Amino acid sequence: MFVCPVCKGRLKENKFGYSCKKGHRFDTAAQGYVNLLSAKHAPESAGDNPMMIKARTDFLELNAYRKLAETVAEIIAKRTCAADAPEVLDCGCGEGYYTNIYAARNPKANVYGMDLSKSGVKHAASKARELGLANVRFAAASCFELPFADRSADLIVCTFAPVSNDEYARVLKKCGSLVIVCPSPKHLFELKSVIYDKPYLNQPNDYKLKNFAPADSVRLEYQAHLPSQKAIADLFTMTPYYYKSPKEGVERLEKLAELDVTCGFDILVFRKK
Repeated sequence: MFVCPVCKGRLKENKFGYSCKKGHRFDTAAQGYVNLLSAKHAPESAGDNPMMIKARTDFLELNAYRKLAETVAEIIAKRTCAADAPEVLDCGCGEGYYTNIYAARNPKANVYGMDLSKSGVKHAASKARELGLANVRFAAASCFELPFADRSADLIVCTFAPVSNDEYARVLKKCGSLVIVCPSPKHLFELKSVIYDKPYLNQPNDYKLKNFAPADSVRLEYQAHLPSQKAIADLFTMTPYYYKSPKEGVERLEKLAELDVTCGFDILVFRKK
């Protein structure tokens, strides 16, 4: 399924990694992922750093967001246009928590997780091996320059990650679907109520998807209990608020021993025009 980021030829898997007919080789790392980043996306600092990956991993392993992952996995099963062995891309997969659940819940699918962060896909691939998942592959790759051929994917899922209208339209089959997960208005409102004097509701995103038409939407909201200061800190670290919160708000958050928060998600389904 992968194509060469240099010449765009089909990559063939071998015992060392992947290679194309023109001799370009991409070795699989010890953890099980392959680096398919082009030169312009290759800096070591690209994507989330190890600290962010560790915080996200520790928080997600509490399974506060598992209901979201399982809901999206069900949507994937219903929306893939190939009956056998559908090709599913998880763009901006981070540490692979969602990707591995998608693969486990859709064993007939070929699932590919991609992220700019080598730290992220390294962890994702290691976890997939630990879980014994044979139907998932991970690559360091940009979602704005996907290492896949035109019209080769049945479905693309994008969870809290940038969205590329043109690239997703290029890679999806004519019958393909795009699934975007974004925060609902009330997502983490209690967390923001601690950080900010005037907490605000999240506003909907305009993804400017000129090559896609809305097909369905699901709002998923429920309460989760964060049982420790570490859980609160891990959640805070993996949100955008980590970079733009006032010092006083952060200090208030650091004093909390536990917190109940609203987990709110809008799952938007689009079909390719």
